[in-house]
Amino acid sequence: MTGAMAVRRLRHTPLAVVVTGGLILLLMAAEAPLAGLAHQSVLASGGSLPLPFSAAFAVVGFVVAWRKPGNPLGWLMLGVAGFLALSEDASFYAVADYRLRHGGLPLGWLAVLTQPGWAPAIASIGLIVLLFPDGRLPSPRWRWALWPNLVLAVLWIAGALAFTAGAISSHDVRVDTGGNLLVLSHPSGGAAWWGVAQFLFFFVLFVSWLVALAAQIISYRRSSGERRQQLKWLMTGAAGCLVAFLLASGLLDRVRGAPGIVIGLVSAAGFLALPVSIGVGILRYRLFDIDRILSRTLAYAVLTGLLAGLYAGLVLLATQVLGFASTWAVAASTLAAVALFTPLRRRVQRAVDRRFNRARYNADRTVAVFAAGLKDAVDLDAVHADLVAAASAALQPVHISVRMLERRT
Repeated sequence: MTGAMAVRRLRHTPLAVVVTGGLILLLMAAEAPLAGLAHQSVLASGGSLPLPFSAAFAVVGFVVAWRKPGNPLGWLMLGVAGFLALSEDASFYAVADYRLRHGGLPLGWLAVLTQPGWAPAIASIGLIVLLFPDGRLPSPRWRWALWPNLVLAVLWIAGALAFTAGAISSHDVRVDTGGNLLVLSHPSGGAAWWGVAQFLFFFVLFVSWLVALAAQIISYRRSSGERRQQLKWLMTGAAGCLVAFLLASGLLDRVRGAPGIVIGLVSAAGFLALPVSIGVGILRYRLFDIDRILSRTLAYAVLTGLLAGLYAGLVLLATQVLGFASTWAVAASTLAAVALFTPLRRRVQRAVDRRFNRARYNADRTVAVFAAGLKDAVDLDAVHADLVAAASAALQPVHISVRMLERRT
């Protein structure tokens, strides 16, 4: 038996999934005490993405690897979680050793050496998107998009390891508050060229993500049925992750107070949407609910914006123009917003369904028209024909059978 065959057989055993999941769980459990040792928050490490993101990849990857061990995406997601957790642990330990204890802790060099583990993790995320949902490329012609990503990631990791080994051997280990080796995160002098190499790495990595997403969009336009729903889940999660990234990089550190908390929660939900949507798409769990989820999410987002704008406008009108006291203005504006919630929600939902969930909108219209026509129906044959037509239009079943019961006198 060759080594590749042995690895493939081992990957299909439940024991391999349990052992891998257990090791990742231990790495994540170690983050809390290590964060305390570094006097930092477990949710705010500068070394890599925070614990909830890696935990989501770990849970989804474990379920996919357990349910579909032949699909490499489950193992890739476990790899993402493992590398992120390892990088987090190493970041906290490096800060505790080289910034707080000045090299007084054991095995600090090992933490510095493993801290760049976030690089293969983020490279694997683009690979997961490209190979979604069955672990194969959308078509063989997309191989050109696969290898540059892998080769560049390997070259970056090799360079990072070389710089790290040099710093360790020369006893010149300096890390920032995120546990990143300064010669890697802020190269200068003879290592200045590494800054250019890192810029190229991140640029090509970002382009590879876009190429992977473009490949799936092209596949989506040519697909139908179940696969189309799978790809729709993937693109929804990718859109949520992109919005979260833009919010986190542009507003999270600049907005304080309640708005900052809201932006943080929205960003966290957006980041978590990617692994969750990938898992739903691979496992094919409630695929056809995606249109309803999208329409409800969009409807409530539009409704929240309208009510917030209406509330602010009424408060300003009452206080600045009409001269009412602020307490009465706030109370009246709140009551007006509450009174308008239900009718405005119905109108917004109807408009959103008409534009983004057309199948659901047409089905509701078909059922409503059929129900309205029953009031004046007296011919059973006509009712039978209308019922079959309404069910076909609304539900699109493979087969329809209606059993008519005769009333005996």
